[in-house]
Amino acid sequence: MTAEHKKSSLVALTLAAVGIVYGDIGTSPLYTLKTIFDPEHGLVLNPANLTGVVSLIFWGLTMIVSLKYVTLVLRADNRGEGGVMALMALALNSVSKRSGWHGPLLLLGVFGATMFYGDSVVTPAISVLSAIEGLEVVTPAFKPYVVPLTIIVLVSLYALQQHGTAGIGRWFGPVMVVWFASLAVMGVLNIMKAPQILSALNPWHALVFMLNNKYAGFVALGAVVLAFTGAEALYADMGHFGKKPIRMAWFLVTFPALALNYLGQGALLIATPAAISNPFFQQLGSWSVIPLVVLSTMATVIASQATISGTFSMTRQAIALGLLPRMRVLHTSATEMGQVYIPAVNWLQLGVVLIAVLGFGSSENLAAAYGIAVTATMLSTTILTFFVTRYRWHLPLLVCFSATGFFIFIDIMLFSASTLKLLHGGWFPLLLGSVLLTIMLTWRTGRELVFQNLEKHAIPLDAFLESLFMAPPTRVYGTAIFLRGESDGVPHALLHNLSHNKVLHERVVFITVYIVEEPWVPAAEQVKITELGHQCYQVNVHYGFKDEPDIPNVLKLCGAHGLEFDMMETSFFIARQTVISTPGSGMVSWREHLFVAMSRNARAAADYYQIPPNRVIELGTQVEI
Repeated sequence: MTAEHKKSSLVALTLAAVGIVYGDIGTSPLYTLKTIFDPEHGLVLNPANLTGVVSLIFWGLTMIVSLKYVTLVLRADNRGEGGVMALMALALNSVSKRSGWHGPLLLLGVFGATMFYGDSVVTPAISVLSAIEGLEVVTPAFKPYVVPLTIIVLVSLYALQQHGTAGIGRWFGPVMVVWFASLAVMGVLNIMKAPQILSALNPWHALVFMLNNKYAGFVALGAVVLAFTGAEALYADMGHFGKKPIRMAWFLVTFPALALNYLGQGALLIATPAAISNPFFQQLGSWSVIPLVVLSTMATVIASQATISGTFSMTRQAIALGLLPRMRVLHTSATEMGQVYIPAVNWLQLGVVLIAVLGFGSSENLAAAYGIAVTATMLSTTILTFFVTRYRWHLPLLVCFSATGFFIFIDIMLFSASTLKLLHGGWFPLLLGSVLLTIMLTWRTGRELVFQNLEKHAIPLDAFLESLFMAPPTRVYGTAIFLRGESDGVPHALLHNLSHNKVLHERVVFITVYIVEEPWVPAAEQVKITELGHQCYQVNVHYGFKDEPDIPNVLKLCGAHGLEFDMMETSFFIARQTVISTPGSGMVSWREHLFVAMSRNARAAADYYQIPPNRVIELGTQVEI
């Protein structure tokens, strides 16, 4: 690749990162200052407090986003992938399964993931609501139409998901560049009217603000955190863009624009305190409100799209890691493997988003729910990063504490301040997270119980084949493939086939799929073949949690190892497990019934592994837990 080509692709990736990675944090100026000085918080609107709050926001962006995420956390990549799931897998890989840390780290990672789901529900609701609320600045007569218009925008956005973002995705970057340029210009114009706000660049004002306001300042922290929402997205999207474009997009575009706009809004409120009713839409005067509503609606739709796409990606990783049942995953792009659409998740998420919009009714009310989801995810990420730096990178304990201890302290402060709003909406993401945490842990525990049951009754494959070929059954033309679990002995489908049909194909292949705690496994390392004798073979397939399961492609890879397949002469025998809840050991009754319900509604293995349906023979088997 030429240097000129590399440069142009870097520019293109940086532009795309501006659109997708920073949409969420980029729309925070819509509601942050308005929420901080909400009369309910008891914070007096005066120049000293304004300077202190803007200083807190500026230095928060510097320390949490620039230092923690862009500088430190982006280094903790799992073969180029980021996000709380990838970080959890990296941390789990750093300690042995027998370690006492393995269980707590798994729980922490799953908790962080469920909080990300909470964040991805609140983001579309609060972002689009806050954009449409700009119409109230034009005239209060628009107020009754804010929620209905928000619902129309959100339903349209979710309805378009099945078509993918390939068509409109190319516009995300340019639109967000216009958005950030507008933020910067509005900020500069307002700073010129009250340049004393520039003293907020001195961190001393943030400290004085906290010391002078004490409890009111601590309460305000729960709203200040709204300025950092979306910081997790830059880490989660690392695999799509790479570290360099994400860092360039932050330091060259996003950070300067956000800093200037917050300073500008602070200057506006020093000059015109009455603008606190909605400072964002009053930065340029009444003539600009309608254009700003249009631009901010486009920006918030893009921010929402990023979190929706992130939810699909997170769900696919959770399925691969055994935390959720198999679901229907559709690819919306012929060229981008990461662009997926999961119908069940899409419509469930839309339902919860609409409940949030109708239940809370305004961006101010939703802000309380937002803070807890964001700070909980940030805290999970920081703790997991400590384990990676200590046990994966083997850095000295003092260095690990120095690198992450400061950020853990900040995250705990922000999370604690957010919990003050627990009864005013903070319960919403926690309730949603608790439901998802229960579902994920129930599915994982249920699968372990199924594996234990199968292992207990398993017949060792080698011994079975040895006895089988002492008096071999009639062998028929073709190849039979049996999917075999990690803990299985002889597949139930083979036993049923021998019992009922009394025949064995001339070539028998057992396929076992292993998911490793890494995002990708190179194609050359995915397949390992062991010859078992008598034309029987064991094929072990290794996938990363972001790899696309594709058994027909595995059969093509086998060709390089001397094992050729003709699909028209190959039959797949799959045992469909019917799980039955039984009293006694295992999980409590309601969790067992929940697992049974999920198991029965899970996507069929043949469909999940993309096996041609006309080549599949399913045989039933019952498993008690």
